[in-house]
Amino acid sequence: MARSEIRPAEVASGAVYQAFWRWHFYAGLLVMPMLMLMAFTGGLYLFKDEIDGVVYGRLLTVQPAATSTSPEAWAKAAASAVPGRLVQVTPPADPSRSAKLVVEAPDGARRAVYVDPHRARVLGSTPDGGVMQVVKRLHSLDIAGPVFNLLVEIVAGWAIVMVATGIVLWWPRGRNGGVVTIRGGPRRRLFWRDLHAVTGLFAGAVIVFLAVTGMPWSAVWGQEVRKVTNAAGWGRPAAPAGGQAWSHGPGHKTEAAVPWALQDMEMHAGHAAQALRLDDAVARVDRAGLLRPYVLSIPGEPGKAWSASHTPARVERSRTLYLDGTDGRALADIGYGQFGPAAQAIEWGIAVHQGDQFGLLNKLVMAAGCVAVWLLGLSALVMWWKRRPKGRLAAPPRPVGRRGYIALAAVVVPLGVLYPLVGASLVIVLTLDLVIRRAASALRPAMEARI
Repeated sequence: MARSEIRPAEVASGAVYQAFWRWHFYAGLLVMPMLMLMAFTGGLYLFKDEIDGVVYGRLLTVQPAATSTSPEAWAKAAASAVPGRLVQVTPPADPSRSAKLVVEAPDGARRAVYVDPHRARVLGSTPDGGVMQVVKRLHSLDIAGPVFNLLVEIVAGWAIVMVATGIVLWWPRGRNGGVVTIRGGPRRRLFWRDLHAVTGLFAGAVIVFLAVTGMPWSAVWGQEVRKVTNAAGWGRPAAPAGGQAWSHGPGHKTEAAVPWALQDMEMHAGHAAQALRLDDAVARVDRAGLLRPYVLSIPGEPGKAWSASHTPARVERSRTLYLDGTDGRALADIGYGQFGPAAQAIEWGIAVHQGDQFGLLNKLVMAAGCVAVWLLGLSALVMWWKRRPKGRLAAPPRPVGRRGYIALAAVVVPLGVLYPLVGASLVIVLTLDLVIRRAASALRPAMEARI
């Protein structure tokens, strides 16, 4: 066997290398399937607008006309097609686009109704979010329930562990070949090792960026960071002086309609019995200069604030307007510049994560990161297959001594402290490794006696 094809444990000395190799292996084994699912769905979601245009083109475009009917006429048409409570209205940005109205049924299910704004004619309806909403729920693992959504934080954290340990394994240590080039052909394990290493080298930064910027959506870390940053004055703006708690009303789903920093924000509008009319709300938002398309969210009970949010590609141009639910006066007009430094950084990261901030180049770089995850997963599988011993998992050997574990702890412990669910999963894996090791030690004398 050529020296270049000997497995790493035989050419690399030191417990540090063995510790990093072992944890790199287990990190991939534990989370790579879910990470590949998230990369696939995330790659699709980068091109949400393009896919929606292909799938729902007939619902999104209309024949332009010189005049337009009123928003209340759109609502009446939508109600005739899909009974329920109107919760959101998106006025079109130009005469060739349809208006989108979201209607909520008594059971909580939502449908998006597309209306020709010039003729108040319903073009059709889809489940709210359509096919890309399914992709989004797969990406967040929310489709399998709240418990699985917790795995997002764990998977993202272990992805960072894989990249960090992978860089240590890639480090040349005097080698010339296989550092930034791929040697051999697909029949040789060396080819797949080099493909795995070089892909990880060039895509590692993108993968870590995607993992870190995906954390704000996690059920634990994301919610806690929002609370901490707001309490420290680094998050969303404070409620207006003399104002009461901000509130969108019970059951008012604003996650898709307002920026991350403003989610869970509460604003009380007033106590008058007169409710704001849809036509007046749209007129006031337009007069305030909020660019279309914006999402106008309608509260579920009188007196609560209406919100209108414009979220363009570049996050610094985003803007959210809150209207009093009784007389339509502006309660707050919040732009990116009014967010605290932490909220600005997180919003910017989310915009880049979704491929919006820097146009097509942004989408292509993020898509390359998603493709790289699949290359890493498939090349790792082929490498394992080519060296697997019959009937065994073929995990890398445990390091001898404490040096390897100390070096590894310097990487994984800070990560576990920063991301609590990742820390809990690290403890579980360490416990399982210890149990398996002791069980193997206990069985070894019996196995040797049989021999």
